[in-house]
Amino acid sequence: MQDRAWWLAAALSGALMVMAGAFGAHALEGSLAPRLVAAVETGVRYQAWHTLAMLGVLAWRSACPHPGQHLVLGLWAVGMLLFSGSLYALALSGLGRLGLVTPLGGVLLIGGWLALASCVLRAPRFDSGER
Repeated sequence: MQDRAWWLAAALSGALMVMAGAFGAHALEGSLAPRLVAAVETGVRYQAWHTLAMLGVLAWRSACPHPGQHLVLGLWAVGMLLFSGSLYALALSGLGRLGLVTPLGGVLLIGGWLALASCVLRAPRFDSGER
């Protein structure tokens, strides 16, 4: 299977996302300040969208491999780890801000989307009628 490690990473991200969402909704609700519960919800939301986006890129890659797709996947994976992970750590530790970790994760997520745009523009064009 091509890109087995990326498929595994997306699957594990999806599982972690569901666990973090359930933990935030059931275990943390009422025991944390509302802003910390909101931080977990934000982390889960961003992780969910980017995990789904990774699956889309992997599906595209299986049909039409392009070298730039790995950059997209890597930026999103590290971005989710830093962005969502720092929000989860913030809620669990209550330490307040984690410096530039969360914004850096956000920049990497944005970079992944820009890399995707570049990848799409550089990918070979094809018409469904020409296949």
